[in-house]
Amino acid sequence: MLYYLFHYLESNYNIPGTGVFQYISFRAAAAIITSLFITLFIGKRWIHYLNKKQVGETVRDLGLEGQLEKQGTPTMGGLIILAAIVIPTLLFTKLANSYILLMLFTTIWLGGLGFIDDYIKVFKKDKSGLAPKIKIIGQVILGLVVSTVMYFDSSVVMREKPAAAVNVSQIAAELPVTGPATRYALEEKRSTKTTIPFIKNNEFDYAVLIKWIGKDYEKYAFFIFIPIVILIITFVSNGANLTDGMDGLAVGTSAIIGVTLGLLAWVSGNIIFADYLNIMYLPNTGELTIFISAFVGANVGFLWYNSYPAQVFMGDTGSLALGGIIAVFAILIRKELLIPILCGIFLAESLSVMLQVGYFKYTKRKYGDGRRIFKMSPLHHHFQKLGYPEPKIVQRFFIVGIMLAVFTIITLKLR
Repeated sequence: MLYYLFHYLESNYNIPGTGVFQYISFRAAAAIITSLFITLFIGKRWIHYLNKKQVGETVRDLGLEGQLEKQGTPTMGGLIILAAIVIPTLLFTKLANSYILLMLFTTIWLGGLGFIDDYIKVFKKDKSGLAPKIKIIGQVILGLVVSTVMYFDSSVVMREKPAAAVNVSQIAAELPVTGPATRYALEEKRSTKTTIPFIKNNEFDYAVLIKWIGKDYEKYAFFIFIPIVILIITFVSNGANLTDGMDGLAVGTSAIIGVTLGLLAWVSGNIIFADYLNIMYLPNTGELTIFISAFVGANVGFLWYNSYPAQVFMGDTGSLALGGIIAVFAILIRKELLIPILCGIFLAESLSVMLQVGYFKYTKRKYGDGRRIFKMSPLHHHFQKLGYPEPKIVQRFFIVGIMLAVFTIITLKLR
């Protein structure tokens, strides 16, 4: 909104200083400051309101140290995170950008799904919350929307480097810039290509997976692209939800991932840096840097109140949305195959639950009594059972998350 206002003022009245809103870097900085303000100041009042209304967490006794002390801590704090993401995005981005619209839809859709789940738990006193199949259906719908827009929207494109036979000098004459930009083809096209680590050209086309059907297989890439997008969104969203079991763990990990995604979006949307790193150039994705700045600011600001001992929990309102935002954002900038590395914490938490449940059922069927791989799952509770204090577990998970983030960036040059 403010972008369009200041653009109008600059174009029609040439007011000094209004042109600064044309710069992504300025708007990204404004977004992160605004999101921090919302979480730190407005969030404090929201927490007071939740305390007043006694909207507290009901803790199930799992025999963990310090667990019962969290009984009654306000929940549904994820609404603070959602507000701190949506408001700066509305203020500082180009709302006509398809990428921004998809991220807003993702935030509101999954945030609403999580809110209904929390509402049932808190106000209806039903600890089971929303039925798991309803959550899955919601995530599938999101995946359908995202994949459909990405495949059919004419503004969601990539620009490839021309083949050797292309007259690069001719392209250079038609482009408004010179230098590295001239090495990119003028044509922008829709594509199902994505970034894959450790491969020479760093690119992989999902259409290849159905090459076996014969000639013109690219026309049917949609049928493989949709389920892949749905699977990624569902897995990462649930992974973030499982990680939200210790004070500050999910929100801090998400902030680290957000910073990395912001850097990847910035270089992917900048033709100079994309050329230097020899990665896909994705026009119009630069605006996503502003959205992810608000996302990082919201997480860091919420960590102020969610760090040990937590004054508020985000609930599913926050955790479902955080995972979904990360997944969709990575898909939009064609970096979703880096998720197993970048979101290694989420992956480990999810796998620990899957392995624990699977092994328990297998041993119960084979030996008559269920056995466990971990003392408790998700993984962070395993370390808690081993006697590690909660703050130490969270801090060490952060350290691992930072290492994974650095390695994710390095993969762009490891081929």
